[in-house]
Amino acid sequence: MLFKIYEKNTAYKDILKVVKIIEDGGVVVIPTDSVYAIACDIRKPKAIDKIARIKGVKPEKAKFSFIFSSLSSIAEYTKPMPNDIFKLLKKNLPGPFTFILHANNKIPKIFKNNKKTLGVRIPNNSIALQIVEALGSPLIVTSVHDDDEVLEYTTDPSLIYERYENSVDMVIDAGYGNNEASTVVDCTSGKIEILREGVEELIV
Repeated sequence: MLFKIYEKNTAYKDILKVVKIIEDGGVVVIPTDSVYAIACDIRKPKAIDKIARIKGVKPEKAKFSFIFSSLSSIAEYTKPMPNDIFKLLKKNLPGPFTFILHANNKIPKIFKNNKKTLGVRIPNNSIALQIVEALGSPLIVTSVHDDDEVLEYTTDPSLIYERYENSVDMVIDAGYGNNEASTVVDCTSGKIEILREGVEELIV
């Protein structure tokens, strides 16, 4: 299903339609403030397995990110953050950044392995945030990549739908996405390390 949602003046009933699919174990393609992403509820192991199959990876080896709606919800899945790291997140989120943090013991249960870190996001995109808030649970996400040698990410939701209509339960059409991913920042070593430069520069 290709489902049109407007970021400005979003109808809450449309958000609830998306949430119902996710609650039922569905996989959806959602907009973020960087690229479109394939998403599911972290509480649905079969949906996580499905995304892993779509990406051609094993769930325990996958480097999926988590979308949260607030800093306090991030704290539920991570070890206590040093003050400077918390301030860094507060300065830059919501925004197009993925922060690598130390995971707490909730994460291995989700992935059935000894995963020690996770990438966390609070995108500056009202559709993504409303979905997470209405769901009451973080989303597991992975970027929609393009097979094109020049373009790394697919920006047109109708093209995403053509490619994934038999693999996912819904593709949200919120207009053209970005073709540049989030900036990835590793905060696990005690110092800030930028692993990938993305849409915006980090405010330190």
